[in-house]
Amino acid sequence: MSKHRVNRRRRRIALTTAAAATAAAVTGALVIPSATAAEIPVGNGSYSDSRPAGTQGPTDNMGTPVLPQVTDAVAGEPVPTNEWWSSLVFKRYPDNPYSQPMYGHPLTYQAVAEGLQVGHPTAHTIVGEGRQYEFAHTADLTLSVTGLDAPDVRADGWSDWTVTPYWGDGDRELRATIGHGLPYVYAEADGGDAEIITNGTPEVFADDGNILGVTVAGNHYALFAPSGSDWNVSGTSVTAALGDNDYYSVALLPEQEALDTYAQYAFSFVTGSQVSWEYDTAAGEVNATYTLETEAREGSETGTLQALYRHQWLHTDDALLDHEYVSPRGTMKVREGASFTTTQTVPGVLPVLPESDAVDEGRLAGYIADVLGAEDPFEGATDTYWTGKQLGKLAQLTTIADQAGDDASRDRLLTLIKDRLEEWFTVGGAAEFSYDSDWSTLTGYPASYGSDTELNDHHFHYSYFVMAAAVVAQFDPAWAEQSAWGGMVHELIRDTANPARDDDRYPFLRGFDPYAGHSWAAGHQGFAAGNNQESSSESINLSVGLILWGSATGDDELRDLGVFLLTTEAESIRQYWFDADQEVYPEDYTHPIVGMVWGSGAAYSTWWTANPEEIHGINVLPVTGGSLHLAADPQAVERNLTHLVEQNGGPFEEWRDLLWQFQALADPATAKSSYDADGDAYEPEAGATRAHTYHWITTLAAVGTPNLDVTADIPTAAVFEKDGVRTYTAHNHADAERTVTFSDGTTLTVPARSSATSNG
Repeated sequence: MSKHRVNRRRRRIALTTAAAATAAAVTGALVIPSATAAEIPVGNGSYSDSRPAGTQGPTDNMGTPVLPQVTDAVAGEPVPTNEWWSSLVFKRYPDNPYSQPMYGHPLTYQAVAEGLQVGHPTAHTIVGEGRQYEFAHTADLTLSVTGLDAPDVRADGWSDWTVTPYWGDGDRELRATIGHGLPYVYAEADGGDAEIITNGTPEVFADDGNILGVTVAGNHYALFAPSGSDWNVSGTSVTAALGDNDYYSVALLPEQEALDTYAQYAFSFVTGSQVSWEYDTAAGEVNATYTLETEAREGSETGTLQALYRHQWLHTDDALLDHEYVSPRGTMKVREGASFTTTQTVPGVLPVLPESDAVDEGRLAGYIADVLGAEDPFEGATDTYWTGKQLGKLAQLTTIADQAGDDASRDRLLTLIKDRLEEWFTVGGAAEFSYDSDWSTLTGYPASYGSDTELNDHHFHYSYFVMAAAVVAQFDPAWAEQSAWGGMVHELIRDTANPARDDDRYPFLRGFDPYAGHSWAAGHQGFAAGNNQESSSESINLSVGLILWGSATGDDELRDLGVFLLTTEAESIRQYWFDADQEVYPEDYTHPIVGMVWGSGAAYSTWWTANPEEIHGINVLPVTGGSLHLAADPQAVERNLTHLVEQNGGPFEEWRDLLWQFQALADPATAKSSYDADGDAYEPEAGATRAHTYHWITTLAAVGTPNLDVTADIPTAAVFEKDGVRTYTAHNHADAERTVTFSDGTTLTVPARSSATSNG
């Protein structure tokens, strides 16, 4: 079953090469590995400071090594990759030293020699034989300095969801701060007048000296020059002398009448952005606050306006204005103020589903024995992705075997997992991790699917390693100590989901975009459609791994980070991958779900196949006790699978074990009926086992579907309900007994380092 990922690689390379014709990037200096690799010890493990012989790091699409394209102001800082704007720093194509289209929402951007293109696509197109909808970038304006002709563009600074690209041609300079949710672009210019180049002759609807209102291509913009300046319109060129000042700004107006409101904050320049989160265990909620840092360039106003995505405004009690914007993620609503807070219910996660008498332990033991009796339980896996999937598979069996009282199988599985992790966590063997100081990243070799040359998918691959390590930590805390093997687990976590902004070796939250509410997969963002993410469920797998690892090791910071990531991305998946409220996708888009989300829209597709079963399944795998959030909308699950059958021309065949497990979260009786009728004729998905599928479907058929309305004061707890009867379950990783309290008032006493189940 490895074919799907092999084809994925071929498809990704083909698309990347094709994209070079429409958008691109420039090559950096050669990356020369050190002559002698050093082994960096971390507890019992180690990584290398140089890549293994014959391997590659980040390259352009011609295979030439590249370096991050940043200015001296940020040289040496850990460079973010896998961002919505990564093409500013990772020049994927040698013939374009600027950027790809970047989708900030509501504005879109692209860096060119003359400056920064800005647009706001409000009309979508359906492309790819009806599979993809997109709001493609088209320039309405180009922010510039008169005469600017920069040879390249580099990143001059960044924060949690903003970035500042830099242009310089020797005589003129331009910096422009842009970001998610920002209706403004904040420009700093030197060496000439401010210049706005418009796409066609602008229609002027307001002129008040330094404030000019123009309509371009149906969109309304306000141009703000320093007080005392005056905008002059000459054809498609709009200029203003800056005098002794060096700043101007441009705002996208939701309507012309909003000019006065937006003018209030025209000179309150955004200088940074930061998200913070707090896990309220008693309430079973996570609070996230999104704050913009501002500086008054004239006057004293430091407030601002920002546009919230649907996954944000649905969960905030902060006041919103009546202004709205069109975006590929549905309606964005405007907040007046430099911060807002969201509050969301935390979906529980479990190491294993609750114990049930419905499970035949003899049958289960036979399935587990089949895996342990295989000539190679890892099925030939050698690279980070496929090794990860096999580690995840064995980790899920470990907790099932433990629940069944099969200690011998549990211990054999743990040994398999530990031995393979230790091989990867030790330099000098067939597999190892290598740190790249230029790109501030840790890459596993053998690599796969561009995890080395494109810095793709680290959060997908390493999620399985972290999840497997969390299961080991559950049973063998000594193994997980920092002085033992836990230190290497933390290196993988810091590479993919570093919670620290002051780390000098890894960037903050590499893959996860806190404002967009989900992760990005491409390290370079080298596409005309922006960045993308296909397997949102593998991103969730990392968040769940953080919760379980943090709980097992007593690291509340990592546990709470996982809670924030899981809760945030689960809602984004609900809205943007599954359109659960049916309020995001365009009305003429005929698919109720997508396989991939892009900066410009979304697509009913995968990287490697157009097979509907895999399009639907790629955002389900791996099925674990962290998949319970998918049960939030049973009707969305039903729409999903009904559409699959329609597109498939009949019942699903490939990955049907995976899809039955998905169906069981909403309709376990139907899932079990289909499973029972199959008689084990199916071929398990590569990361699944017959044991796990049997245990999952049988258990849910007995205890019912997850009730996500009932929360607990611990993240490793959940409630299931069938015919009005609730089943409460929780796992206690601590060394002392604890009582778990559920939001409906039910309590459950859970022994130390154990699970417990009750009917209340």
